[in-house]
Amino acid sequence: MAKLSERYEAVVVFSVKDGEEAIPALVTKFSDLIKENNAELVNIDEWGRRKLAYEIDYETDGYYVLYHFNAKPDVPLEFERVINITDGVLRSMVVLRQGE
Repeated sequence: MAKLSERYEAVVVFSVKDGEEAIPALVTKFSDLIKENNAELVNIDEWGRRKLAYEIDYETDGYYVLYHFNAKPDVPLEFERVINITDGVLRSMVVLRQGE
């Protein structure tokens, strides 16, 4: 039997090339996206500005945010779709959390 809800986490690295003023709006945009899809946002952990391991689009720093949420399997797909079309996102990864 399929589970109705799974635990996921998403790491998103935002661009800081235009300053950090736009980052709170992006963090809110993705937390609202999770809530709009009837998912439970468990936690948002902002790691802040950090040095990237390698340059991405000529940028050496990024702003890291970790989202923990419980959702149906279709929500992470929508989350990734919106991430891929949003300016200001350098990298992202959404994974299913196992155990715990």
